[in-house]
Amino acid sequence: MLSSKFKPYHVPLFLGKYAWLKARRRPVLVHFEVTMRCNARCGFCDYWKTPAEAKKDELKSFADAARHFDPMLVTWTGGEPLLRRDLEDLVAAVDRAVRLKYVTLITHGGMLTPERARSLWDAGIHQFNISLDYLDGRHDVARGIPGLTEKIFRTVEAMRAGGIDNVRFNTVLKDDNLDQILPIVRRAEEMGCGVNLSVYTDAKNGNTSHLLGEAQHREIDDLVARLLAFKRRRRGVVTNSDYYLEQIPRYVRGQMTEPCRSGIDTIHVSPTGGVRRCPDFPTDFHWSEYRRYEPIACNDCYYACRGEAQAPIRIASRVRDVMGTTRTPAGVA
Repeated sequence: MLSSKFKPYHVPLFLGKYAWLKARRRPVLVHFEVTMRCNARCGFCDYWKTPAEAKKDELKSFADAARHFDPMLVTWTGGEPLLRRDLEDLVAAVDRAVRLKYVTLITHGGMLTPERARSLWDAGIHQFNISLDYLDGRHDVARGIPGLTEKIFRTVEAMRAGGIDNVRFNTVLKDDNLDQILPIVRRAEEMGCGVNLSVYTDAKNGNTSHLLGEAQHREIDDLVARLLAFKRRRRGVVTNSDYYLEQIPRYVRGQMTEPCRSGIDTIHVSPTGGVRRCPDFPTDFHWSEYRRYEPIACNDCYYACRGEAQAPIRIASRVRDVMGTTRTPAGVA
C-alpha cells in the first residue's frame, strides 16, 4: 500500500533504485536500532534487560550512516525506539540525508500517542508498524503492558482520523494465536490498516514456548491458503509477498535448507554504529568499515530479512501489493 506521501510515479523510481542497489550489491534496507532499551516484558526477547546506562553510548545521529548506504528502505527500530526523546531529530536528519527512500517505524505501541505519531510523521516517517499478536488481553500479557491492546486501537483510530494513512500491525504466528490471524487481518481492513506477518522464533533468548510444531502443520497449511486467497481478492492489507507466505509451511516443517541471504539486501545498524547481518547476530564491524556479507547456512528464523530477501522478483504481484489500498471499498461490510 502506498502512503499519500507518494504518488504512482514513485513506483518506477523505487524500482530503479532497487535495481541500482542490487547491481552494486549494496543493502536495500537498513534498520537503525536506535536503542536496545525497552519497557515491554516480552517473553521471547531480552531487550528489556538492557540497563538504563546504555543510553549514554547511543548515537546522536544516524545521518552519516544513512548517507553512506543511501538505502531505498529505512526502518527505525530497537528495543523500543520511542524511548528516544530525540527520535524526531534522528528521523529528520536521515530524511535530509537520503533523497529517495521509504521510512518505517516499528514500535510496541505502548508509548505511541496521536500527537507523537503526528510529530514523527512530519519528521519523515512514512509507515508505522505496531506489534499485535492477539485481539484480546492476551496481547497485554504477552507484552507485559496492561491495557495495551485497547490503547493500540484507540491510538490507531485517532491517527487514521488525523490523516496518518499508513499503519500496519506486525503479527507473529505462534502456537496459540493461529485462530487470531484472519480476525486480525479483518480488523486491520476495517480500520484501513495493513498486516505484516512473521513466524515465532526462539533465536533471541531460547524461549521455545510458542514455536510452531507438528501439531500445527495442517492448521498452518490452511491458514496460508486462506491468506493467499484473501490477497488475491484484496491487495494491500496483508503486506507480505506471496512468496513469503507460500514458504511458511516449509519453514515450519524444517524443510528450508537454502542459505540465508540476510545481510546482503538488509543490514542492522546497532545503537553504537555496529553492523550485523541479522538482529539476533553479533556486530561485525562499524558502519564506516562495511564489508559485503555472503549467504550463510542458518535456519534459526524466518524473519523478513531472510524470507523476503530470498524471494524471487515477481514484479506484477509486488506492484499490486504496493498499489493496493487498505481502505474498505464503499458498500463492503
